[in-house]
Amino acid sequence: MKPGVSILPRVKTSTRHVSSPSPATTGELLQLVREGRAMSRADLARATGLARSTISQRVEALIAHKLLTESGEGPSTGGRPPMRLAFNARGGVVLAADLGATHCRLAVTDLAGEVLAEQGAELAIARGPDEVLPWMLDRFDELLQGAGCTRAEVRGVGIGVPGPVEFDEGRAVSPPIMPGWDGIRIPERVHPRFPVPVLVDNDVNLMALGEYGAVWRDQVEDLLFVKVGTGIGCGIIASGRVHRGAQGTAGDVGHIQVSDHSGEVCHCGNVGCVEALASGSALAGQLRALGLSAAHSRDVVELARAGQRDAVRLIRAAGRRLGEVLAGAVNLFNPAVIVIGGDMAHAHEHLFAGVLEVVHRRSTPLAARNLRLVASSLDDRAGIMGCALGVLDEVLAPSAIDASLAQYTESGK
Repeated sequence: MKPGVSILPRVKTSTRHVSSPSPATTGELLQLVREGRAMSRADLARATGLARSTISQRVEALIAHKLLTESGEGPSTGGRPPMRLAFNARGGVVLAADLGATHCRLAVTDLAGEVLAEQGAELAIARGPDEVLPWMLDRFDELLQGAGCTRAEVRGVGIGVPGPVEFDEGRAVSPPIMPGWDGIRIPERVHPRFPVPVLVDNDVNLMALGEYGAVWRDQVEDLLFVKVGTGIGCGIIASGRVHRGAQGTAGDVGHIQVSDHSGEVCHCGNVGCVEALASGSALAGQLRALGLSAAHSRDVVELARAGQRDAVRLIRAAGRRLGEVLAGAVNLFNPAVIVIGGDMAHAHEHLFAGVLEVVHRRSTPLAARNLRLVASSLDDRAGIMGCALGVLDEVLAPSAIDASLAQYTESGK
């Protein structure tokens, strides 16, 4: 997705901010305009039953806060034409960082999710938080400058990391491939430079959110996003929301044991995990053992694309092992769509053949009848779009807007 492409932040990612049935607060008025249900003060009055004077007062506060604009006259129903109200997508920016195991992508978006500037880079998360997070913050400053924006315009930061996260605190918890990150509260490292809300989540949850919000939200409610790269993980969209589970570890399918293992030890300490056999890093190791040059998952894909028979054979076998795990997920969760992303999705013609072979054999007929298996449309940008979407859902929620405006009023600014 290139700068200038946008998504609309309409997916609910949490239950922290819940609107009342009858919109009345300033934040709820903004939501009506953002969702296209009101285009003028008169529309807002009709929708809420509030007095025109109250509507005007609250609209003026939103305009002063750069969240609404007046964009000319709307259609007249008799008398003076009303001024048209519009959500001001350029009233601030969001910073997004998708930090993977070996590479990352960062972006600046406006308040409608339109990418204003982005950058990809090779960076190993194993370098640790003391190196990775300052690097990330410096890149954010560079991207802001490139987009013609300032730190003062930043309204939120979203960060995806390849490991378990205690979502409410943004704290990494025993992440297997993130040495040095355990217990690190990432927002505390960001706030000195960007004192705004900071959302931190598992990278695959955010990829699932980005893909769902950009492609599937008007078509399905239940979706699995499976990332097959250096490791294997899964993000779950249930009834249109990210499902994290009781402790935030839902979707950790990489550590489900497959039946045809030979005692391979996973980095988690268990044996026979699908990640130890079918991930990009595992396949690269298997190819090296055969005398081929394959340092990481992207090398595996390139070899398969070039027609190297061992690479094709191993990817198909990996697909069958992944299919064994996903067949269980299909029977348990009954998703409408399974989206596969990550580096190995670039070899989808071989990977998918193995997955489909086993999923259709082991899933119940009803669960698999209309199941769709597709490659990610956003590819390596799914993560940053999910970061932006998650942050926008938080900072533009009615209760968050009301709290922000109250603080703005109290400060006398």
